[in-house]
Amino acid sequence: MNEADSGAAAERQSPRLGLRENLGQFTLLVAVNALVGGMLGQERTVLPLLAEQEFGLTAFSSALTFIVVFGVVKAATNFFAGTLSDRFGRKPVLVVGWLFAVPIPFLLIWAPSWGWVILANLLLGVNQGLTWSTTVIMKIDLVGPHKRGLAMGFNEAAGYGAVGLTALATGWIAAEHGLRPEPFYLGIVFAALGLGLSTVFVQETHGHALHEAAALADQGNDADADLSTGQVFMRTSFTEKALSSCSQAGMVNNLNDGLAWGLFPLYFAAAGLSVWRIGVLAALYPAVWGLGQLVTGAASDRIGRKPLIVGGMLLQAASIALIAATEGFRIWAVGAVLIGAGTAMVYPTLLAAIGDVAQPVWRARAVGVYRLWRDGGFAVGALAAGLLADAFDVRFAIWTVAAITAASGIVVMVRMYETHPPGARLEPLPAGVDLES
Repeated sequence: MNEADSGAAAERQSPRLGLRENLGQFTLLVAVNALVGGMLGQERTVLPLLAEQEFGLTAFSSALTFIVVFGVVKAATNFFAGTLSDRFGRKPVLVVGWLFAVPIPFLLIWAPSWGWVILANLLLGVNQGLTWSTTVIMKIDLVGPHKRGLAMGFNEAAGYGAVGLTALATGWIAAEHGLRPEPFYLGIVFAALGLGLSTVFVQETHGHALHEAAALADQGNDADADLSTGQVFMRTSFTEKALSSCSQAGMVNNLNDGLAWGLFPLYFAAAGLSVWRIGVLAALYPAVWGLGQLVTGAASDRIGRKPLIVGGMLLQAASIALIAATEGFRIWAVGAVLIGAGTAMVYPTLLAAIGDVAQPVWRARAVGVYRLWRDGGFAVGALAAGLLADAFDVRFAIWTVAAITAASGIVVMVRMYETHPPGARLEPLPAGVDLES
């Protein structure tokens, strides 16, 4: 084989970055993340009501323990997911994550005590941390820098669209058949499909990240490529202005999601709404959040990350305040839609910004650290909201979360720089790498 033929063969064997080049695997990963979201969605409507009606948990702080456990475990698992995927590859981490999902619906169906529900949510935290983090990392690996916002939009749209649809479906099933066992049959199907698809059809993507890192090195753009995990943690958490701004905004975003998940169903039930109407409200927010990301992710590739993050946090704050200040199904539905729209502006954009700043060599670890802080917000939000609701009332807790969310948006406005400025969107591509597909 001559030199030209050898070069052509090497080029064919090298991973190619781009959405079009990797459309099959990208689409499969979108479907897998929809199943990940479905595992979470099976709890959104039913569990807060189950805590009160079947297990007699009347204190808000006690009823929300399942979210606290879920948030703490998922946050910690996120951190390790990035490191493990760099060490062992993305696919093994994804498959192991799905193995943790298998017992969850059975534990919820057969739970004789609230402790079983806590155990199920411990496993759910591990499942979500490993699978969701890994599908995020794999999509970033595949698409390259110019379509990160679009990729994250599709990823999060699939996941949270499935959360919303499953919350709606389980609300209807619970209204027709009761809180257990029928709503959790969906979880059995989701776990089986997720494990099967991930094991048989998903392909490893770590090589794509290494290929992108090599291309940057060839261009001399590999500064700070060799960082320890501790250094990555400090940068993402505290010292790097964009990364740390994203981390705190992500934490506050999931703080208010913990509120919506844990307290809103109880707040609406106390106002006399039926299980079906509570299910509709529980579904509206993540459904709009999920579908909206199909637009907002791509928009951040065009107009930049910062405007969407700031605007989204402030819109969330105003919408949460609207729910606290009003009463009635229709106006609460408007508030849920607006919270979903604000979250859609923020969620994929934060991930895209992390991908903009982090080097490919340590990007998975940066995503893990960001998601550590972000999903820690579930635990902080549920614990704080529960304590405030017990000490004062639910409405006071909702107002407090609205104020915290507004403050977070102001922090991003003041501290964060634009990670995807116009010049970066037009910069020349690395030689031999198709990033525009």
